[in-house]
Amino acid sequence: MNSTLLQMSVLMACGIGWKLFKPANLGAEQTRLILTSVVYYLFLPAMVLDVLWNSDLGIHSINFMLMGVSSILISMLCMWILGKTLKLENKRLGAIILATVPNVTYLGLPVLEQTFGYWARSVAIQVDLFSAAPIVFTIGIMVARHYGENTHENSKSVLSFLNAPPFWAAALAIILNLNGVTAPEWFTAALKKLSGAVVPLMLFSLGLALNWQAVTRKNIPYVIPVIIIKMCLLPFVAMTLATYLTMEGHYKAAAVLDLAMPSMVVGVVFCDRYKLDSALYAMTVTVTTAMSLFSLPFWHHLLVNEFIK
Repeated sequence: MNSTLLQMSVLMACGIGWKLFKPANLGAEQTRLILTSVVYYLFLPAMVLDVLWNSDLGIHSINFMLMGVSSILISMLCMWILGKTLKLENKRLGAIILATVPNVTYLGLPVLEQTFGYWARSVAIQVDLFSAAPIVFTIGIMVARHYGENTHENSKSVLSFLNAPPFWAAALAIILNLNGVTAPEWFTAALKKLSGAVVPLMLFSLGLALNWQAVTRKNIPYVIPVIIIKMCLLPFVAMTLATYLTMEGHYKAAAVLDLAMPSMVVGVVFCDRYKLDSALYAMTVTVTTAMSLFSLPFWHHLLVNEFIK
């Protein structure tokens, strides 16, 4: 696990280095926008199609959905209760509620693949598509609208997230999978080559997204609740739920570890759009990502002993 995280750290460090030195005068935001767009519209859908087309869908998918949705919603509820108790202002409360959603794809997918093997790609993708992403683009958007400033008169429906390339690819893959359609060898090879670009680009983009300038002393009291709930409570809830689900131990361990990832990066987009505390959110992502270098080995050791050994 430590070796895996060191490899991940090197790729993220490349992104941090690009942000500092700006090769070819390309800034971090411009570079990240291009890379994430290519991943979102081409490489990630190719991976989703490749993985889900050949995955064992069914009861496992339902279990991943139950575990992910339940643990994330419980954590968001706890964050809301704590924020209300501490009487946080709306823009901060909205930001820390969004920060409870884990980075199950951009960091979770490469960590799971390197830690457990190629098969774990399917776990990360299913946890994202069947639990994390639907929550982010429905409840997450509603939270951002409620606690922020919705300046867009013709706001899209919270269900508009379904109109996106990864979900198109997922729908197509599920249809092909359930109907027993076999992929041509040449097409599978092409999908695997496209999929191979996802992990390094995701980690490089994550390094570009980290904002150490956002780490300020005044925001420490607001980040601490996120650390406690996101990094400790959420994976504990997921692990507890996993004990009641009927699937193999290695699937349970991979899914819980995916949910133990730090705060998602995409939340900063909602903070900017709805005028939440973007600086606080950016600090939360940066701090939880740094802390994950220590928390993930702990959870991995615990999960292996609980579900695999």
